[in-house]
Amino acid sequence: MARLPGILQNQIEALAGQLLAAPGVPRTDFAAPPGEPALLAPDSVSWRVFDNPVTLFVGGIAAVLLELAEPRIRHGVWDHSDFRANPLARLQRTGLAALVTVYAPESQARAMIAGVTRAHGDVTGTTPAGEAYSASDPDLLDWVGATALYGFMEAYSRYDRPLSPADKDRVFAEGRVTAGLYGATGAPGSVGGWDALLARMTPRLEPSETLLEFLAIMRRVPALPAAARPLQHVLIRAAVDILPPGIAAQLRIADRGLRPLERPLVQAAARTAGAILIRNWPSVAACRRLGLPDDWLQRRD
Repeated sequence: MARLPGILQNQIEALAGQLLAAPGVPRTDFAAPPGEPALLAPDSVSWRVFDNPVTLFVGGIAAVLLELAEPRIRHGVWDHSDFRANPLARLQRTGLAALVTVYAPESQARAMIAGVTRAHGDVTGTTPAGEAYSASDPDLLDWVGATALYGFMEAYSRYDRPLSPADKDRVFAEGRVTAGLYGATGAPGSVGGWDALLARMTPRLEPSETLLEFLAIMRRVPALPAAARPLQHVLIRAAVDILPPGIAAQLRIADRGLRPLERPLVQAAARTAGAILIRNWPSVAACRRLGLPDDWLQRRD
């Protein structure tokens, strides 16, 4: 476990607290009630994958790129959300929802998911091409959930610690536990299932100005402190790099991936983040709730 000077440790924990304080979202107490299990067990692969804030950031951007590439999802997100007006708050809410799903007490996670599914019921419309869409469509929910798992898993495996094929299968199998609660009835339960879903969806994925606008917003939004803003730009390019083979070229953003010599920088940032004990991070609070040491995940690794 890495140890940092007190001032730097405090700054990182202050940033973590800021990221977890999503506007308009009730605060989740990951440390209580004592003993209440999460939807996933501490020895799950997902507990490891979601513990790294750097790879979560990278994987989340990759997932959104894959989602916005599908025209029905693109218009559902872009036409029915405040992402353009308040992108940081939207990112905070999305990231917090992922962490609640994995680490929060099961009762709180189920309540949060129920609220999300109720909100999805109001998101309907028609694309300019005449395709009807609904945020409650199980097929679209399958894609949204699977792309999120793929992004988080691939970012962790590529930039922090490589996951074995069996571990990657477990990530998708664990994801099915929560996917069904969101209404995704055909979520892949293995890498093979993901590959089949990707093959089915790839012909629908298309370039758009929205994708370019999203990347521009992500470069502008102050997700990291000013001193770390250059790293933020590199992490965005790292997200393009982990898209499935051929997809970045299909979306016409292949030139926005990592530049020479940037991959070691991303790996260093990710591995450092994975080794640091961030005392107010949800995984640490969840360990306390379950009677495990604060550094249980670091010891396990």
